[in-house]
Amino acid sequence: ASSKSLTTKSDLSIGIGKAIQDVLEKSASNPSEIVLASLSTTLATNALVEGHGENVGLVAIGFTKQDLERQGLSKAIKNDPVFFLTGGHTHSGEEKYPLDLKKLKGLIKEFDQSLSAYAVVSSFATRNPSHEFSTRDFIREVTGKPVTCSSDLSAKLNGPKRALTSVLNARLIGLIDRLISACKSKLKTLNLDVPLMVVRGDGALISAEVAQSKPIETILSGPAASIVGAQWLTNESEALVSDIGGTTTDVAILHNGRPKIDPLGAKVGEFRTMVEAVDMQTTGLGGDSEVHMNSNGLQGDLVLGPNRVMPIALAATIWPDIIVPKLETILSTEKCGELETKFVYPTMIDTKNLKFNTREMLVLEKIGLSAKALEGLISSRIELATLDGLISKGVLMMVGVTPTDASHVLGMSKKWDAVASRIALELFSKRRNGGGEMLASNAEDMARLIIESIRTQTANVLINAALIEDSEEKDLKYEPLNDQWLISKGLENHKKTFFINFGLNLPVVGLGASAKSYYPQVGKLLSTKMVIPKYSEVANAIGAVAGRVSVKCVGTITSPSEGCYRLHGLERQLDFTSEEKALKELEKILSELAVNKAKLSGADNIELQVDCDIR
Repeated sequence: ASSKSLTTKSDLSIGIGKAIQDVLEKSASNPSEIVLASLSTTLATNALVEGHGENVGLVAIGFTKQDLERQGLSKAIKNDPVFFLTGGHTHSGEEKYPLDLKKLKGLIKEFDQSLSAYAVVSSFATRNPSHEFSTRDFIREVTGKPVTCSSDLSAKLNGPKRALTSVLNARLIGLIDRLISACKSKLKTLNLDVPLMVVRGDGALISAEVAQSKPIETILSGPAASIVGAQWLTNESEALVSDIGGTTTDVAILHNGRPKIDPLGAKVGEFRTMVEAVDMQTTGLGGDSEVHMNSNGLQGDLVLGPNRVMPIALAATIWPDIIVPKLETILSTEKCGELETKFVYPTMIDTKNLKFNTREMLVLEKIGLSAKALEGLISSRIELATLDGLISKGVLMMVGVTPTDASHVLGMSKKWDAVASRIALELFSKRRNGGGEMLASNAEDMARLIIESIRTQTANVLINAALIEDSEEKDLKYEPLNDQWLISKGLENHKKTFFINFGLNLPVVGLGASAKSYYPQVGKLLSTKMVIPKYSEVANAIGAVAGRVSVKCVGTITSPSEGCYRLHGLERQLDFTSEEKALKELEKILSELAVNKAKLSGADNIELQVDCDIR
């Protein structure tokens, strides 16, 4: 059985509990029959993209401010404090300077009250983590707060990048901890006494406890689960997987039946981390993407996203006495401006840790506790900018025209209020482009334009992913299809003075609740097989339970002097006089560590794989 439930932002456990309860009832399963619960989440990814998270302190040992700026750390650290301490090690693991913890005690005393967690990075900690571990123990003893050590998250060199990754991890600890606690609480309430697993960014499973201490590993968890689910549902081994959600479209490659991993580390928003995760192209294009008009030039065209808004159709079912009457009133006045089809409402999230300025307080008072139309509410550009600020803080959310509304008008979806969508699209169609012409003659034509637009933009995203995959230049920039003249001619199978055909050479697996509505035509446009499996709308949840527990433990051996072979990446350094003995000991230690970690995550029938790279 499967079930979908709307996200309940004010209390995530409500939506989660509703879906679990519904599945139990539909399947007529007894809670005692369930042996596993598994969670995939976009919470960490969304938080990083939207710039949310909690205040943290970074302790940098053996680094200067200039060292850390190499990875653009100031954007990640924002206004939070960085404590620079003497200490750190050399590339061979020798102590460079003694660690100065006395200085840290005074700094913690000054700043601790405003911080929820700490991140610690020490120079060459992957070769000798002792200064990070000493600092971690000291902070825990003094404050009792969570501490992230950079060497726990990555065994690779590059201190500034490890610093960035550990700061983001520390920032996410509170968010993920609350989500997992809410899940555990809801499972207990429903008498489900089962282990809870979480999907990691590479599609493997980890225990909830590991996810709570290393939440950064759950970035791209949602998309990774979808790819695992797509492979399980279709048995395709080489394919593009395109998952359309409410906010984004995620495209990834299946190679040999497994998600392709990003060799440079997961990139989320503007941050490149050291987390191993699926190689994913994410675009702000979804079923709930805001439809707006680009009025530049004479033609003017529709633009979808990147912002997510609540569809008019859904808003009208929540506030029936507000949405439709207001839209009908505006329609009768012949107005057709930018704000006429937009509403705003409070999300009811906990705001006790947020500070509002005078302008923000005035806008919040105007809106109150229900949905309000922007027409007549916003009187200046300053107020509109203030409103945008409150939306970015997560306090307010916008209601507007979306592809979901277009689907309701054309009868492709019947979930919510199609009448409200029709009036909103009638209003939107009256907007004029730079040449003074109306966008469409009626609501149906407007809906067709929007559906055509989401299909074209989806094709753009898939073409771009294919171009990047086949290119030597992996940071190829996204170009709209209209600017790629030869490609657009190739899609039309142009045959005049020259001929050109263009398409995808791999099948596309379409996922997401709205894939059935939009994707068949995309497959035709790209001259490729479009596979939309049964249960595509819950491929994410299927992937969450179809995944396997996977643990990776890494160690390094260096030879700092003739006849000395040193083991790094462990609790303590070990020296050997022979290369063979050093390799044998490292393999033994790492194998035991990996097996123990896998068992802690609930794995049995463990397969062990050893890779050795000697340079």
